[in-house]
Amino acid sequence: MPAIGDVARLAGVSKATASRALSGRGYVADDTRRRVQAAAARIGYIASPDAASLVTGRTKNVGVVIPFVNRWFFGEVLEGIEGALLTAGYDLTLYNLAQTGPERDRVFDFFLARKRVDAVIAVGVDLTDREVDVIARRDKPIVALGGTAPGAPRLAIDDRGAASLATEHLLKLGHTRIAHLAGAGAGAAARSVQGLRRAGFHEAMDAAGLTPAGGIDGVVEAEMSLPGGYAAGLQLLGHPGDRPTAIFAASDEVAFGAMRAAERLGIPMPTELSIVGIDGHEYAELFGLTTVEQYPGEQGRVAVAQVMRMLGEVPEADASVRESALLATRLVVRSSTTAAPR
Repeated sequence: MPAIGDVARLAGVSKATASRALSGRGYVADDTRRRVQAAAARIGYIASPDAASLVTGRTKNVGVVIPFVNRWFFGEVLEGIEGALLTAGYDLTLYNLAQTGPERDRVFDFFLARKRVDAVIAVGVDLTDREVDVIARRDKPIVALGGTAPGAPRLAIDDRGAASLATEHLLKLGHTRIAHLAGAGAGAAARSVQGLRRAGFHEAMDAAGLTPAGGIDGVVEAEMSLPGGYAAGLQLLGHPGDRPTAIFAASDEVAFGAMRAAERLGIPMPTELSIVGIDGHEYAELFGLTTVEQYPGEQGRVAVAQVMRMLGEVPEADASVRESALLATRLVVRSSTTAAPR
């Protein structure tokens, strides 16, 4: 089996230079790097990750914790993370994180704490102080994308502002009877994504001097999925006397479910009911859904850039993300919203 010494002799450099050229760590002239890479390819040399980790203390592996792998937003984020990590020469280890219980504890107490990862990206989950401490005590950087991790950098859209923007769009169309299909747990977890979006809805309604329509305080909570939106939509729209003329849904998938519920109940859209969501789901245009777009694939790439900076893989002057940051959004108006019925 070829060794690093064989590569060095063929390229006419020292073993240290050959190692730097192949690992990407440390300065090597471009022509020297190309000569070493060509020599390695010629004799079929593949650097041992285990050997490299003994020298550098790095595994070139990042752990990603995520609550769902079968929902659009999380799949898009994961694709962005994976592509960026591969470009950086890193592997990915995925952990599907339960809400609570011993399975979640094992992820932090065993897998992330004891297994070999250099950093952790938490996507759409709210980590506890204890969970963050387990990782931080082992000097592993943590980045929270969408969720929260006490003391760690947080990358997210302005969920409260996006919710206010969506609600204000309905208000500008003349709607006064507006309800909110919130994410499950929005009322109990004020700092969560669903809690912030609920707060943004109420903020916009309060600023307009209006009381939300339907539900309890104008809010019905739903699982952040199409079936969840459908069930909550039937509940919200099933009583004609208290029916809103517009709905702000906490996600596009919830909005899709609400649109299906309105269709089931025979409510014409958008003439009698306008619906707006948040996400920019790939099917939003197909459904004609007005939404506040976000860009989960790009968010995944930004999270990796932050991790690379924290690991010292990106020179400080080149780091595109330095601290916790708000990510881009954009209101896209389609046929699911129109002026309030007279």
